[in-house]
Amino acid sequence: MIEDPDEIRNIGTVIRNLNALGVEKVYVVDPKRSLSDDWQDLREQRSLSSTSVSAVKWTFVKRFDSTRECLDHLQKNNFTSIVTSPHRKGHRNEILHEADFAAYTKLAVWFGNEGRGITDEAADASVMCIAIPMYGMIESLNLGTSSGIVLYEVTKQRREYQSKFKKRNYRKPIPIDQQVDPHRLIIDDR
Repeated sequence: MIEDPDEIRNIGTVIRNLNALGVEKVYVVDPKRSLSDDWQDLREQRSLSSTSVSAVKWTFVKRFDSTRECLDHLQKNNFTSIVTSPHRKGHRNEILHEADFAAYTKLAVWFGNEGRGITDEAADASVMCIAIPMYGMIESLNLGTSSGIVLYEVTKQRREYQSKFKKRNYRKPIPIDQQVDPHRLIIDDR
């Protein structure tokens, strides 16, 4: 989920990150109506196609007029929402690598506006707020960078979890000697 982004180029960058990590859908809360409602039109929009390096052609993108409309859609489809922000007081806050993203069957990860961050409405509807640990003087990253870091950790954990089971909805563990490391690209049978 990208909530009220200022720059279309940033949407393209997030789409590229998501597609590279195997995420199927991108939802964009776009009250300014910068994007088309028609997915085919989005796929042909030059500004999105160039910054996404054509990933928009293979990634489903849906736009919403408001955060409430998007939250209602997610709730109707049984998604659990989490938000990303370095400073959400009064919420369940987790450091990125310490959170368990495999605990949720259907997960929606929210990224806020480049300048204002995530809205209270999205944060209040989420089960937790994720922060990327940072050790320098700067306490935030741009939208493209933060989406890549967060979604890499989320997909890594979820793939590791899935690799332990033979079938997606069948929770019988695969014997240790039959498990495949999801990070290995080539199996050497020498």
